[in-house]
Amino acid sequence: MNDKYFIDTNILVYSFNKKDEQKQNISQKIINDALEYSNGIISFQVVQEFLNVALRKFSIPLTFEDCVKYLNIVLEPLCEISPDMDLYRHALQISERWRYSFYDSLIISAAIKGDCKILYSEDLQHKQSIGNLVILNPFIELK
Repeated sequence: MNDKYFIDTNILVYSFNKKDEQKQNISQKIINDALEYSNGIISFQVVQEFLNVALRKFSIPLTFEDCVKYLNIVLEPLCEISPDMDLYRHALQISERWRYSFYDSLIISAAIKGDCKILYSEDLQHKQSIGNLVILNPFIELK
C-alpha cells in the first residue's frame, strides 16, 4: 500500500466488531498500516462519527476513558483534514455531480483534499473514480 489513502468511518467501526472477524482483521490491517507507514488519513468528520458510534451504538459501548485513549493513539495521528468553506463547496459539487449524500460527499471531498488516491469505504460505490480518487470496498471479496 504505497498510495496515500483515506479511511471512512465504517472501517474504524469494523475494527472493533468481534462478530465479523474477517472484516475486523481487514480493518485493523488498514488502520495499523496507516499508522505504521503514515500513508492513511481521516478527517474531523470521521473522528466525530466514530466517537458517536463508539459511545452509543457499539454492542458494548466504549467508555469515555477508552475513547480518549483511542483518540490519542489512533484518531489524532491519522486526522489531517479539518473542515473549511472550500471543503463544503467541493462537497456540494460532488453531491450534485455524483448524487452522493452531502455527508458522503464531505468524506470524498476530504479524501481529495488530502491528496489520497484511494478511499476505503464499504458504503460508497466500489471502484468509482472521482478525479484521481478511486473508491474501494476492502470487504468486496467477502460478499
